[in-house]
Amino acid sequence: MPRLRLEPRAQTSRLATYLSPVLAVVLTLIGAAVLFAILGRDPIRAYQAFFIDPISTFYGAGELGVKSAPLILCAIGLAIGFRANVWNIGAEGQFVLGGICGSYVALFYEPTLGPATLPVMFIAGALGGLAWAAIPALLKTQFNANEILTSLMLTYVAQLLLNYLVRGPWRNPQGYNFPQSKIFDGYAVIEPWISGTRIGLGTFLALIAAAGGWFLLSRSFLGYQIKVIGLTPAAAAYAGFSAKRVTWFCLLLSGGLAGIAGINEVAGPIGQLLPVISPGYGFTAIIVAFLGRLHPVGIVLAGLLIALSYLGGEAAQISLDLPVAVVGVFQGMLLFFLLACELLVRYRVQIGQAIAESAA
Repeated sequence: MPRLRLEPRAQTSRLATYLSPVLAVVLTLIGAAVLFAILGRDPIRAYQAFFIDPISTFYGAGELGVKSAPLILCAIGLAIGFRANVWNIGAEGQFVLGGICGSYVALFYEPTLGPATLPVMFIAGALGGLAWAAIPALLKTQFNANEILTSLMLTYVAQLLLNYLVRGPWRNPQGYNFPQSKIFDGYAVIEPWISGTRIGLGTFLALIAAAGGWFLLSRSFLGYQIKVIGLTPAAAAYAGFSAKRVTWFCLLLSGGLAGIAGINEVAGPIGQLLPVISPGYGFTAIIVAFLGRLHPVGIVLAGLLIALSYLGGEAAQISLDLPVAVVGVFQGMLLFFLLACELLVRYRVQIGQAIAESAA
């Protein structure tokens, strides 16, 4: 009987490598059209609600920048680690810890710090995410524990800690018993930088992170070490590159950026601590990183696309009465087609005849 098998390609096409995310997006759009039709919605109208209506106004275009900022910040750090085969899957937990640590400054020290409150909040947020990422880094380098599992499990610990704080010691006494902190005010709030929008510091920090990531990977010796360790660990060891040092750097960097994204979200669009401060930015950033081909410029474009899917999901929920879960389905299809295209870029499908083993 004929059988299918995968054979590695002798040489990977550079053009196919860069076009695979585009093909994945096209296939996702086709799959989404089928989904909309099954749900009894006009695909053309659904696409308009998803991708055009949310950014048809100046304010809506600004919301795209606000929504993409945490995705880009998290994805830049993750992509640098992925280049070195350091698989931080816990950016969501580091995002939450950043929000918690920065909020501590806002809730208890804002009157004392005055104008310095917001910078200290961002420093505390970065240190919180960095410290949370240091745990899997330590376990990886000292005990060879799998950083995928440790970073992922710590995400749930962070979420439980957040839930305890907003329901317990940090609950707003004037909040009618709702699980939330006091609303930030004064110097603890990120003010919009562009009139008529909510674009503030976080959006510009995301662009700075992308530029810094590009410089690190393309123009620095450390970036060269990261790429060599990821591609050929044996050659990196022969050259004297320290895999442990790179592991620490990548995890701390990704944790710090995720922490900055967390406090930016809390002090900006949300304005207080809630039991849920992220719709899954840390996990979605994994899709953003791979859709952007682990390249900072690609990550910015991918972050804008995924942010648009969030905004479009909210718009479609209102105008077309679609469930909010459609956003998750869209992102899941995108990841599936992205992985499928990546597989076909690296491998070719061969059809052969199965050889029957003759009985002795």
